[in-house]
Parts: sequence; C-alpha cells; structure tokens
Amino acid sequence: MNVEQSMCAASDPAAQWEQVNWSRCEHMVRRLQARIVKATQEGRHNKVRALQWLLTHSFSGRAMAVKRVTHNKGKNTPGVDRAIWSTPASRYKAIDTLRRRGYQPQPLRRVYIPKANGKQRPLGIPTMKDRAMQALYLLALLPVAETTADLNSYGFRPERSTADAIEQCFNVVGMRNSAQWVLEGDIRGCFDNISHAWMLDHIPTDKDVLRKWLKAGFMEDRKLFATEAGTPQGGIISPTLANLTLDGLEHLLKQTFRNKKVGGKMHNPKVNFVRYADDFIITGSSKELLENEVKPMVERFLLERGLQLSPEKTCITHIENGFDFLGQNLRRHGKKVLTTPSKKNMHAFLEKVRGAIKRNSTANQANLIGILNPVIRGWANYHRHIVASSAFQRAEMVIWRSLWRWAKHRHWKKPTAWIANRYWHRLGNGRHMFAVMAGGNVRRSRAMVAWLVNPAKTPIWRHVKVKSNANPFDQNWRGYFETRKSLKRASSNR
Repeated sequence: MNVEQSMCAASDPAAQWEQVNWSRCEHMVRRLQARIVKATQEGRHNKVRALQWLLTHSFSGRAMAVKRVTHNKGKNTPGVDRAIWSTPASRYKAIDTLRRRGYQPQPLRRVYIPKANGKQRPLGIPTMKDRAMQALYLLALLPVAETTADLNSYGFRPERSTADAIEQCFNVVGMRNSAQWVLEGDIRGCFDNISHAWMLDHIPTDKDVLRKWLKAGFMEDRKLFATEAGTPQGGIISPTLANLTLDGLEHLLKQTFRNKKVGGKMHNPKVNFVRYADDFIITGSSKELLENEVKPMVERFLLERGLQLSPEKTCITHIENGFDFLGQNLRRHGKKVLTTPSKKNMHAFLEKVRGAIKRNSTANQANLIGILNPVIRGWANYHRHIVASSAFQRAEMVIWRSLWRWAKHRHWKKPTAWIANRYWHRLGNGRHMFAVMAGGNVRRSRAMVAWLVNPAKTPIWRHVKVKSNANPFDQNWRGYFETRKSLKRASSNR
C-alpha cells in the first residue's frame, strides 16, 4: 500500500472520504507547486511539464480538486447531466474518475445573469466532473501563471484584490510628478472572443485537455452550440486562462516606453499599467502619447489574441476630471488626488437598498434588517480603504429616509412619535438605531435582538498593497503572506 492509499484505509467510500488527511494532501500539493515555481523561474520547461503531470495524476491533487468543487457556493448547481456530489461516498468515488485517459468533457449548461447596465451576461455551468478536472489542472497551472504574470495585474489572482489595484492606481497618479493623463481601457467581450489557436499555442498546460474544454460547446434550449472562440464564463479555470492571455502587455509597455534623452534632456513618458481582469488603465505624460503610440500598441497586442478594445468604454481622461475604476473614482483636487466611491457605484448601491425595502413592504422588522445588513456591510467594507466618510454619511441619510417611508406606509394612521418609538431605539447615550428590542417592549428590556448596520460607523482603514512581485506559491514569500494574513485579521476585528 503506497503513502497516498494509506491515508484512507477504510473500505466504505463514505468513511474513506471522512478519513482523508486533508492537511497532508494540501502539503503535498503545495510542495509540488513550489517546485513548479522554481522550475519556471529557472526556465526548465520540460521539468515544469513533468511536475504538472505528477500533480494532476496524484491522489492529493485529485482529492483537493473534488473538495474544492463540493465545498464552494456552486456545489448544489448541476451541469447538463444534473448530477451533484452531495454525499461523502459520491465525493470519494469521484476522486478516481478524474483521469486524463478517456476524458471527454460535456457541453456547458448556458444560463444568463443580469449585468449592471441591464444587459444579460452568458454564464456556462460545467458538470461536476468537468469542474473538478478544471480545478485539478488549475492547481498545476496557477504556479506558472503567478510566476510569469504581469506585476500589476490584480484580478482573479490569489492573495490579490480590488483594493490592491486601486492602491496601485493611486501610486501611479497620486504623486506630485505623476502622469496627468489616463487611458481607460476595456476589452470587448474578453471571455467570449479569445483566440483558441493562441491559447493552445501559448498556455502552459496539457494541450489535449485544454482543446477539449475549449471545444466542448454549450447547451441552450436543448440545442448544442459549438464554441469557436473564447473561454466560457463560469469555468473554474477560465479566469486564469484569460489572465495568461492578457499577460505580457505591461512588460511590452515598459520595454517600449523607457526614459530617453530628447534635445539633451531626459524625457520620462510616465507610462504605467494597472489591470484587473479585462479592465485596465495606462498612464502617460501626454494625451498625444496615449492616443498615437500607446493605444495602437495595445490594439495590436490584443488583435494577436483575437481581442479588441471597446470603443464605448475606452477613453483618455485628464486626472483633474477624474476616472472611475472598479467602482471607485480617482481625481485630483488641487494638490491632492482623492479616491472616493464613484457616483455610479453609489447610485447602484442606494437603488439596491431602496429596491429591497420596497419589495419587503410587508416584512417584519427583523427580517428586513437581515436582508439589508449584508448589502450595507459589504458595500461599506469594500470602500473602507478610501476617502469614503462623506459617502457613508450620505448613505446613512438616504437609508434612514427610505426606512422612514417604509414605517409610515405600514402605520399611516399612527402619529410620528409612535412610529419612531416603535422602530428606532437607543441604548444609553448613543444614537437612535433601527432595531428590534427583546420582547418588543423597550421598558421591559434594553437588549437589542437585531439592528441595522450603520455605514457611517464603518472605520476607515488604509489598505496595505501587496508587493507587485510577491508569489504565494514561492517558498521565499511564505513569511510575507503569513504577515499579511495577520494584518487582515487585525483589520477585520476593528
């Protein structure tokens, strides 16, 4: 009996799943990933392929892949085969089905989700087995992707976030001598239009398995549709494939637009690049530089990959007019550049809150609080790293007005004082809160059962940006990421 088999000695599949030594599996996967990073850094591509093969054929890798797809939010969402792995026995049996030989992915189940602009975004849902296979090969692909990625790419990457991307945007436009012009770039239908030929030629993973995923097609209204381009939104590995496709643009810009002497003086083009998924910004010393040199270069780079810029969303802006990126606005006010929640993001949030209150006009107070709190808390935490105090106060006022209308509508015959005493309560000398009191009687108890989150009470906490060259799969960076986790825990406890 080998080491991996000995981790699960029980004969019953359900018991075997429960007895899997997950810490050992994770350690073995991490160890192989660290070796892949080292081989990638040394340029030993044959060694990288050998280690990837070893990882994708190991029990630990297959077990971790099954665990991921059976413990995430989509664990109960089936593909076209309508199968889910909901029991320990089915999960353990699934480990042995993740084999390259004879593997043939099934078409994706096509569904549509609403976008912020009112349009519909197509989403492909793979079967559980295809999701697990993608998760397995992603374990072997991510270490390579992280080692070769653009330094200032932040979307869909481990240990990176939107807060890191925004902080880097501030770094490149917020200093006294920073660039004044910004190219706001958006790629049209990025996931749907990436060239299959380019991916098969350049993505460092098993070509046969990748080809099968790309050509699997999708089912809609019981009809099979072929896929000739793009990587499906909804696949676990799709964001990494998109990142690998777009990587290289930052290096190209740095190599092309270096400091150079012009008329005996040193000229700095101030070209900097920040990307989050398919949204990016490029700074420049002048509008002409971005329009005549940078933008054409970006278009040529994308064209090789079957992509093009969106004319509607791509524009060049002066920092004094400000620009929106990831729901936040960066704009120079005098000598300072301030980052605030964008007007569009603020409007969308308030409309979401108003809509939730209107849809629950007959709900009791506790249920309404339960519906609103995750929305308010999530929005406030997203913006807590920037200059958001004024936005938080405005949100508090708008939410109060909406709740007051909700309460007045429910009790239109009651006097104002009665409504206020019924739904708003205060503990000690604090401010009145939209809350439910224990027993429903203020005189009998002063304990609050449920209360509404107040965005104005969210503390502003400066985000510490991840180092651009930090690699979570590199053993040399282990201590750095452990320190960052400690900082995040301290921040969440404030």
